[in-house]
Amino acid sequence: MNILMEAIVSNSDMIKNYKTCRDKAEKFGKIFILKNNQSDAVLFSIAEYKRLSVFLEYLETLDHETADKLIKSLPNGVNS
Repeated sequence: MNILMEAIVSNSDMIKNYKTCRDKAEKFGKIFILKNNQSDAVLFSIAEYKRLSVFLEYLETLDHETADKLIKSLPNGVNS
């Protein structure tokens, strides 16, 4: 997964500047929040959430065997 440096914010920045962080999430689709230099959370824009939720809802309809086959067919790094 490629993550833009501009789409990474600290936990304290998120707390102090929520609106700015929300605007970044809107611009990039999502931002990654770090706490003590470790990944802590992801904030999605509503548009990105809606886009992903369609796919997630589809995955939930699959039986385990079909879902496992789909996961194994993903590019390297995605299913690790």
